[in-house]
Amino acid sequence: MTDFLIKRFIKNPDDIEDSGVRQSYGSLSSGVGLVCNILLFAVKYIMGTLSGSISIISDAFNNLSDSGGCIVTFLGYKMASKPADKGHPFGHGRVEYLTSLILSAIIVIVGFELFRSSAGKIMNPEPVKFSIIVLISLLISICVKLWMSVFNMKLGKKIKSGVMTATAEDSRNDVIATSATVIALISSLFTDLPVDGIMGIIVSLFILKTGFEIIRDTVDDLIGKPVQPEITEKIKSSILSDSDIIDIHDLVIHNYGVTKMIGSCHIEIRSDMSFPEVHEIADRTERRIFSELNIMMTIHTDPVDIDNEQTNRYKAIVRDIVSSLNQGLSIHDFRVVSCERYRNLIFDVTVPYECKIDNKSIQGYIDKELEKCGEKYYTVITFDREYC
Repeated sequence: MTDFLIKRFIKNPDDIEDSGVRQSYGSLSSGVGLVCNILLFAVKYIMGTLSGSISIISDAFNNLSDSGGCIVTFLGYKMASKPADKGHPFGHGRVEYLTSLILSAIIVIVGFELFRSSAGKIMNPEPVKFSIIVLISLLISICVKLWMSVFNMKLGKKIKSGVMTATAEDSRNDVIATSATVIALISSLFTDLPVDGIMGIIVSLFILKTGFEIIRDTVDDLIGKPVQPEITEKIKSSILSDSDIIDIHDLVIHNYGVTKMIGSCHIEIRSDMSFPEVHEIADRTERRIFSELNIMMTIHTDPVDIDNEQTNRYKAIVRDIVSSLNQGLSIHDFRVVSCERYRNLIFDVTVPYECKIDNKSIQGYIDKELEKCGEKYYTVITFDREYC
């Protein structure tokens, strides 16, 4: 069914980097969700009123809020698809994150409201009227919402959308909430305990947990978190596929939406190459990454003297010293400047965030270990962080 709807309503469905295609996916998700949720709201509200069940009525209004969420999703994708302009030169892709934040806030509000209603039901219990018609309507609701969850999750994975993932999570919450309602309804045949309110409390806590988790993940996107490791590996693999490039470091990727990434890095090139050769290597690498991964890269080149035995020997010594700290440190941009009485060892040290040693202590340790080598060294160290 999902594949049929995609082929029926979306042109070029595999071109997920295109903002217009993403908007079409958003419109499809919103339209399907709007129709399903309004129908479910009408059915549940009527059945909840007839049976006197607060959990059924709460579940109905949860579907109504989902309808509002569908409208928010539609507007969000429409705004995110707007082209870049003078005020937003990187486009409007981050509107998707704001849309996901709004949807998660709606989930949290629904969770709080259900918690309040359920607590009132426990304090002032009212009998739930069992009805086979109500039971059937709830089972139908579970089936519809389960399909909607799978539908939106599939769309979300296809276009890598946090908005649709949040929508799928909300539908899954509805499945759990309605299942709890079914349990409460059946329990009314055997007990007068406020099972209705107790199940409502349990479901509301689950909904609140899901809402806050989505908020946390969305805020991470807005603040700026590292790109997925697989993207980093693809970039490194693409760069190192060029036999003229020795190594890569200082990779930084900025995310301006799911389909808009801009980055920079340093690549190591043989120092005996001419400037035009080095420029061509950097230029063709930038073009290749954009063609393969749709990422705009700016590449800085570092000349490396790989045939200098003295430099290689000192580099190996420093690398062994750094490795002996067992903190995941690495070095790059290593070069040696020799003077009459001493040598300057100039290099960068990349320090992982989980490293327990401060930069000053790291340099002190390296200098102390170099003193044991019997020669006079001065270290000039630049400390880096890993951004990817």
